[in-house]
Amino acid sequence: MSVPAAARRIRAEVQGTVQGVGFRPYVFRLAGALDLAGFVRNDDAGVVVEVEGGDELVGEFLERLALDAPPLARVERVTCEDILPTGERGFAIVRSAGSGATTPVTPDAATCDDCVRELFAPADRRFRYPFINCTNCGPRFTIVRLAPYDRVRTSMAGFTMCPACEREYADPADRRFHTQPNACPACGPTVRLLDGGAFRSEGDDAIRAAADALHEGRIVAVKGLGGYHLACRADDEIAVARLRARKRREDRPFAVMVADIGSAAEIAELGDDPRGDAERRLLLSRERPIVLIRARNDAPVAPSVAPRSAELGLMLPYSPLHYLLLADTGVPLVMTSGNLSNEPIAYRDEDALSRLGAIADLLLVHDREIETRTDDSVMHVVRVNGASKNVVLRRSRGFVPASIALPVPAPATILACGAELKNTFCLAAGDRAWLSHHIGDLGEYETRRAFEESIRHFERLLAVDATVVAHDLHPDYASTQYALDRPARQRVAVQHHHAHLAAVLAEHGETAPAIGAIYDGSGYGTDGTIWGGEFLLGDLGKFERRGHLVPVTLPGGDAAIREPWRMACVWLQAATGSEPDLPMSIHGVGEARWRAIARLARSGLASPVTTSVGRLFDAVAALAGFAPRVTYEGQAAIELAAAADRKEAGAYAVAVCDHGADVVLDPREMIEAIAADIERGITPATVSAKFHNALADATVGAACRIAERTRVRTLVISGGVFQNRLLLERTAEFAVRAGLRVLTADRVPPNDGGISFGQAAVAAWQLGHQQTSTEEPRWSA
Repeated sequence: MSVPAAARRIRAEVQGTVQGVGFRPYVFRLAGALDLAGFVRNDDAGVVVEVEGGDELVGEFLERLALDAPPLARVERVTCEDILPTGERGFAIVRSAGSGATTPVTPDAATCDDCVRELFAPADRRFRYPFINCTNCGPRFTIVRLAPYDRVRTSMAGFTMCPACEREYADPADRRFHTQPNACPACGPTVRLLDGGAFRSEGDDAIRAAADALHEGRIVAVKGLGGYHLACRADDEIAVARLRARKRREDRPFAVMVADIGSAAEIAELGDDPRGDAERRLLLSRERPIVLIRARNDAPVAPSVAPRSAELGLMLPYSPLHYLLLADTGVPLVMTSGNLSNEPIAYRDEDALSRLGAIADLLLVHDREIETRTDDSVMHVVRVNGASKNVVLRRSRGFVPASIALPVPAPATILACGAELKNTFCLAAGDRAWLSHHIGDLGEYETRRAFEESIRHFERLLAVDATVVAHDLHPDYASTQYALDRPARQRVAVQHHHAHLAAVLAEHGETAPAIGAIYDGSGYGTDGTIWGGEFLLGDLGKFERRGHLVPVTLPGGDAAIREPWRMACVWLQAATGSEPDLPMSIHGVGEARWRAIARLARSGLASPVTTSVGRLFDAVAALAGFAPRVTYEGQAAIELAAAADRKEAGAYAVAVCDHGADVVLDPREMIEAIAADIERGITPATVSAKFHNALADATVGAACRIAERTRVRTLVISGGVFQNRLLLERTAEFAVRAGLRVLTADRVPPNDGGISFGQAAVAAWQLGHQQTSTEEPRWSA
């Protein structure tokens, strides 16, 4: 090339998701097309580019740099400066510089259409190769050990590319140019089928044999991107029931994987409306989450897949191995986490053999190590303000470790340790926060180990050492104990429901005060009681409690969570003022046991006080004849919501009262009415709908009362109870009608999976503002 006399050279620093997504090869090709000299490389902050050539061509390069970026790239910021031309010839991709600190590592991406076509093309050299990938798809986060993202820092380091793969990797015109996991059958990982730990077959023979076993009704443990799945035919009741028994998972729904969007439409109601369109887009997205969609009445799925649930958790294949298994079996497959209930998923081969050997008949394994265990993400679509909106219920594979912006930058590196259930942690530095993958419930020893290991991995990946630790107020949370035991320059304790409020504000970039309707199962309150039906007034830094549900006791403590009939007893007693009779709708509870719990609740012994809306749902569900006992969190509420008649517009009466400066929701009249309706034979579908409508209406009534007193018109709706699509949609609809501005969780889960992000946002605000306890809230009326 000839360099013009009036050459211009610029240095551009590009930040965002620009490593491991083909951004450097893209820059190489763009510079070549414009006949520019220079280089591109990864560094700690992202990608550095220097280009030299004619002024107009350099200008065009800068215009197209972000505009035409690869599908997986996300350019957030480009900082440019003019530097002296060097007369350099040619353009090169040069060796990465730095350790990768604060550089976003890309999430795993579903197999792209080009790779799927090659996977099923008999003439292609990667025909039926279960590790096919390219610059636009494949594993990233689950195989990376350190940043920057280069092959030597991944679990592909031990696989030396063959000459054919090397040529692709070195060819700027090839789709696999600088694809770090590039491989083929001659040089890449291999699949093996194990029977009782003994070798049975490998390669394509192993895949076909596993598919045959699945088709025959057997259970196969399949090593995926972020861990093992347990798979069986979704249309085989005997196989599904056998999997439930072996996995010790009595009622919680299983996820189902189908081959394509047409197969999804055969078992779920993917309507020709905005919600159906949004659900299709989610199913086909590169993140490939599990999407909760209403099941068709005639769905060819075994009843045990999702007992007493109106929805199915559907996903499409996201790895080549999944595509092959679905194609070879020709039926929908249960694809659930490879673990016993409440344990973390298995992701190491030896661990899978040990823990899954008694569950699965066969294990389909491979020799590419998984560096970070990562569950499937879970989402659903809601209608808010007349628009379809995606809500993340579990943010994990496909989304992690993409960063989320903080509206108030963290002046120091923060580790937020999250909650006890649905745990995640969050690292924050500057204006970015990295919310971890789903860890799980920290009551299990193995999950606590995974929690600590994952924190260390994230700190290595981001090359940071957190000096500030944020945690929940609850002294008995394992996450709190970890935070208190870990050396830190400073610790920030964040109230549970304030963290829920702050998480929604922060993900929407909000710093102004808002009213928060925060409903969940439990959270440690500032008064030492169990909160869970809260109206807060606050911003990122501080809050006031301005209202709550009428408090009742929790007879037997945690036992009342496992046995919702206890909450029915308590709420009936609160409603009538006397010891209630055992309702005919509650089965499997003896009269003597019922009376004993009534006395226990009245005495207050072993019966802490709670304002939990989650426990109110339990009471109503038990009264309506659902789940007197539960085997997983939220089961009673899920079954109650599943039964609701969506066309029912009626509502029970829930009083909105003043109690001093607080607004109190009093549902006692509603509880009496529900008990009477059930006794009279009113259907659970009607009772459920009228309950949901009543709670939504009362929530908005209370929020409006607080808004009138404070002149704050923004309402945040969050907390685990608002995973309930019907309640969320009705509450948001009523709030908009009342003239309130509504914010809901979007990219961060509304449940406890979002707590750590909220903690990080609160800690960043408090560190930045150096707030003291003597400051008066600026929103007080």
